[in-house]
Amino acid sequence: MNIASYIDHTILKPTTLPSDIEKLCGEAVRYGFAAVCVPPHYVSLAHKHTAGSAVATATVIGFPFGYSCIEAKVAEIRKAIADGALELDIVINLCAVKSGDWDYLSREITACLQPIRLNRGIVKVIIESGVLTDDEIIACCALYARHKVDFVKTSTGYSEQGASVHAVQLMRSHLPPEIQIKASGGIRTFAFAQELVDAGATRIGASASVTIAGGS
Repeated sequence: MNIASYIDHTILKPTTLPSDIEKLCGEAVRYGFAAVCVPPHYVSLAHKHTAGSAVATATVIGFPFGYSCIEAKVAEIRKAIADGALELDIVINLCAVKSGDWDYLSREITACLQPIRLNRGIVKVIIESGVLTDDEIIACCALYARHKVDFVKTSTGYSEQGASVHAVQLMRSHLPPEIQIKASGGIRTFAFAQELVDAGATRIGASASVTIAGGS
């Protein structure tokens, strides 16, 4: 298996520098990673450094806590698309999940999907599985399956727990086959990445991508 083709090579530190983005993109092109995932501030720079390659430009929306208002998320999405992002990783409103406000979450994803679909982009909803109960994960899968998102993603990497095999298996068993799973958060070795792929993940978000691609 070519693990590199599963990986979104990621840097999302608030102290990220332009030189970090240039290095990230160079590595992504060299190793054949699926995408680079960068802060919104650097989307246009990443798009420039990956131009002419098969590496997609991805960014995050509502990151990392997800509780920005719907209008703010839509504005972020429009700006990111204009700057060259093809893939949008959107943190859902976790306050709404915990309070059981599924109507709000439905309105949120409907609004976010409109500009993405208009521009033929890819949406990955981040549910932060490490802070959810199994029942909440299952309910998220049901909601986002109805809205036909492209991916459901485990984690931001900024919460108490990142990706887990259990969460990926649970998501895979409650999502239709056409909806993919991105596992992210705390993935630092090839062995763990392989476990997550075996559990059903089709994309891996990692900053240790070069190590993982090297089989370590």
